[in-house]
Amino acid sequence: MARYKLDDGALAAALGDLPGWAVKDGKLHKQFKFASFAAALGWMVTVGIAADKMDHHPEWCNVYNRVTVDLVTHDLGNAISSWDVELAQKMDEAASEA
Repeated sequence: MARYKLDDGALAAALGDLPGWAVKDGKLHKQFKFASFAAALGWMVTVGIAADKMDHHPEWCNVYNRVTVDLVTHDLGNAISSWDVELAQKMDEAASEA
């Protein structure tokens, strides 16, 4: 998929398809909550492999069963892009399977 910066309309449309995601400090943001630390860590490994294959890496923080994620595309001037939306979708899919 091509990487391109999202304008306000495209970002609003994307957020409509990404439950729980919001824009915070100019980044696509969500906090995931899992049943346990092990489940959160397993999800991070799964998503980390997918992100690495995309060559797109999240900013995230894990505390016990919570993982807070911020996505932005540094190569496009720290803008939210199609790449961030694609990774957010993969994260949601993996969380539904965790």
